Amino acid sequence: MSERHTYRVIVRGTWAGLTEQARDRLLTEAAEHGMTSMRFTEEGSLSYEARPLKHFSMRYVVVSDAADGEEMAAALAEERAQARLSGLGYGFTGLKSTVTDLDTMKINRKPAARR
Repeated sequence: MSERHTYRVIVRGTWAGLTEQARDRLLTEAAEHGMTSMRFTEEGSLSYEARPLKHFSMRYVVVSDAADGEEMAAALAEERAQARLSGLGYGFTGLKSTVTDLDTMKINRKPAARR
């Protein structure tokens, strides 16, 4: 059995070709997708600002084989984002991902005297 790693992936993109109905829905639901909604989950959390309605981000937790690396985690998250956004009828372009491997991340702890 191969080693599994947990990745946090942020997928960023730009809204494109939104129908008027999709734009109205995004504007109506914008309060639910602001800063406080940002969470890393397997199904992804969508966040964006209503004004201007231009860019969005989605946060994912991806668990995959460590040998596949960050590139595979990014590809899986982008695939999930595409499926979800397309399923909701939202047009988008320019997906780019930033990946953090939680299993190799170094945590710098402050000495007790500096806290």
